[in-house]
This record gives sequence, C-alpha cells and structure tokens, in this order.
Amino acid sequence: MSRQAGEKKPRIAVLGAGNWGSTVAHMIGANGYPVSLWCRSEKQREEINTHHTNTRYLEDTRLSQNITATNDLEEAIVGAPLIFVVIPSKSFREVVRAMGEVLRPSQFVIHATKGIESRTHLRMSEVLLQETCALQFGVLSGPNIALEMCQGKPAGTVIASEFPRVIEAGRSALVSEQLRVYANTDVVGVELGGTLKNVVAIAAGMLSALDLGENAKALLITRGLSEIARIGVALGADPMTFAGLAGIGDLMVTCSSPLSRNHRVGAALAKGMKLDEAVEKLGMVAEGVNTAKVVHSIAERHRLDVPLLESVYRALHENLTPAEGIRELMQLSSRYDIDRALQGH
Repeated sequence: MSRQAGEKKPRIAVLGAGNWGSTVAHMIGANGYPVSLWCRSEKQREEINTHHTNTRYLEDTRLSQNITATNDLEEAIVGAPLIFVVIPSKSFREVVRAMGEVLRPSQFVIHATKGIESRTHLRMSEVLLQETCALQFGVLSGPNIALEMCQGKPAGTVIASEFPRVIEAGRSALVSEQLRVYANTDVVGVELGGTLKNVVAIAAGMLSALDLGENAKALLITRGLSEIARIGVALGADPMTFAGLAGIGDLMVTCSSPLSRNHRVGAALAKGMKLDEAVEKLGMVAEGVNTAKVVHSIAERHRLDVPLLESVYRALHENLTPAEGIRELMQLSSRYDIDRALQGH
C-alpha cells in the first residue's frame, strides 16, 4: 500500500458498523482516506450516508464525510488494498466466509474483534485463515474506548502481525496527532490480551457497583493480569505482550471506564439484574459474557488455576452472586506476587 508523493490515497474497507467499526472508519476517513463501511442495516446505511452519524452506537457524534456506507459486501471489498474486519465474534465466521468469495491473496486484512469463537475456541485470525485466502493479516487491539476516540481524545493502539507491510499499511491508515499506533509481532498475545480482559472487566463493574473501593480494583486488575498471562502463555503467547498496551493498557481502561460494555454488564449484575436483562439493556455485544464460557473450558483442558476468571464464569452462568464470589476469592491462600508466567522464559 506504499504511495508516491501526491498520489491519491486508496480506498479502505471496514466491515462492521458497530461502535468500534464506525470509529475505525471515522479515524481512517479523518486521515483523508476514502472508506467503504459495510453494514447489514439499510436504515443504518442511510443514516451514515445522509447525516454522517450512527446514533445507535455513537450518539450524535459526527463521522468523517469520507465514509460511504454500503450493504454490498463485494462492493466494499473489491479493489480495497486494506480491509479492517470489526465483526462480533459470534458473526465473524459467517462474514469472513462471505468475504472469502471475493477476497484476493494480495489484499491485507486486519481484524479488530476482541473475542474467541465459542464453538471451536479459535481466535479470530485462525477463523480468518480457515475461511479465506488471506495471506498477510494482522490484529488491531488496545485501550480504545470508541466514543472517546470519536470525540478526538488522544489514545494509543497496537497492530500485531508477522508481516511488516501489514503493520505499516494499518499504521498509515490510522496514525494521527490523536492516535499513536505501536507494532507487535505477537498476534496470539495481542488477540488474547484484548479478549480475556473483557472477563476481568465484568468483575470490575461488579466491584464498582458494590462500592468496594480503589484498593480492591487494583487487586483485581493485577491478579486478573496474572490469570490472563497464565492462559496466554499456555496458548502460545509471549508473556511480555501482556505488559504492553494490548495487555495491561487495555485491562486498565476497561476496568476503569463506565463506558466499557463489559464493565456495564458487571455493574448491572451486582445491582441484582439478571444476565439476559443486563445484556438486553446494554443493546450491544459484551464479548466477555461468551469469553467467560470459553475461558472456563480452556482452563479445564489445560488444568490452569484461574480463580478470578472462574468466579466471573460462575456469576454469569451458575448463579454465584458477586458478593459470594468476592468472599471466596478473599479466602484463597496467597502465593507469589509476580506470576511466573510474567517472568519470561
């Protein structure tokens, strides 16, 4: 995707017009790139093209006028040298399977989905490789609250790929005075950091709703990071990745911000709401609900000790109350402060 001076910027495709997909499209459009934003809803397409807003997800935030929304997947993909896939994990395979019918091996693909497929326990990059001819791909992840970024507030993010050209193409599209874009080669670690933190964020929402204080939140974040690293290392990640933006950075913001979807689900549960009610009230996908189930299975298969993540799973799916979960966790025996998984190999 390299360009000569004065050359017209290429069109970039973004698949998925939820709050994060729309934000990615907006950031790219604000950098002067024409953007094709694919969405399913004709009403949403009409709103974006006519009013440059996506009020369901981003309130009255004005989106870049360089965005053109379309319901035609082929129209969005064909001719775009770089494609961002920002689809919830439960629909990811269906969309990339359709994408695979028109994708060419020369096109770069970067996904920004923080989830694991519930049926197969595959990461999104693994699903992408199963369903398409994509050869050069990467993942975008980091502490990125969508609404804040659409409002022009500063942030940093990570693009991980084994292919330097993919990282440079993604960086060129996204980097600005508002957004710093860092590189990483650990696709597994960056995918898992962004995915597993959603489970800890649900616990953080419970703590906030129960008004248990900042000390408890610090305990939650640090022990949560240890358990994330434990699972990550078992699945092939570099433990140092969890010390970066896609690890502790993403974990901190999602555990601290009431704008986080998973945080809001946890807070609703702590206030006595049923899970179905909390998800329905949210009106958006909270990936941590599904991820908690997947983590439960992975921990069992690999015989991993992850009591915090296990408690969130039981609170979501086995009627453990948040107060009971906290009481159980505080009665566990304490061992080393720094987890061996974070000490490198």
